[in-house]
Amino acid sequence: MSLIELIAGVEAHEATLTVFNAEPAVTEELREYFADRNVRIVDDQTAAGPEACAVVARDGAFVTGVTVDELLPGRGGDEGETPAERGETPGKVGKPVLDHLDETMFTSYSREDMVAASREIEDRAWRVGDGELHAGFQTLDVLTGEADTYDLLGEKDRLDVHAYAAAEGDAPDVGTYTVHVGETAEIRETWFVAYDGGGYEDAKCALLAEERAPGEFYGFWSYDPETVDYIIDYLTERYGGSEQTDGGGATV
Repeated sequence: MSLIELIAGVEAHEATLTVFNAEPAVTEELREYFADRNVRIVDDQTAAGPEACAVVARDGAFVTGVTVDELLPGRGGDEGETPAERGETPGKVGKPVLDHLDETMFTSYSREDMVAASREIEDRAWRVGDGELHAGFQTLDVLTGEADTYDLLGEKDRLDVHAYAAAEGDAPDVGTYTVHVGETAEIRETWFVAYDGGGYEDAKCALLAEERAPGEFYGFWSYDPETVDYIIDYLTERYGGSEQTDGGGATV
């Protein structure tokens, strides 16, 4: 299964968040918060049952149940206040749902969003300082712009860093990590960062996205160890034999 097929597979398993016995404004607010996620928001009014709660299901199976207050921390301020005025932050809103989904889809991420998400995984690899980090940059031109960051990551003695890019532009002067030049469409069309956790299952994480329109990415991030292992194994088997030498020539 290719990287793009893996994205399509996760996309097909959309999660559903059903909001029970809450005001219509709550459902609309949750739709706004999850607008760029692969989560369908529906509401349901029942004659009996708990007030203002939500249930998450995927493929017809129960995932988790939470209260609206847990999903929207800070709610209950003055009517008309914005989330920011209520003291809410994007990192907290919806967290009880996202924490229970092994693979979380996102839509319409910009390059800036992708860089920010990538930095979280790179920072985790830096802090653990062990294991393998695999990152795809689409083209050598993009990789060159990240050369300083990856030089530093590659200087970690126990961290094995691999970068992947299509042969568009000049390769950076590489001394601390390995560059794999992949002559396939998926390398040109995908953006990924995967970290094997350095021996810690809980530290495994991956980000994988496809550029479906110029500068717009659709994909997922995952903390599921099996998914992370699959991505790294696939990259190693598919592109492990294609490396950029220090002299700038490609060894295939």
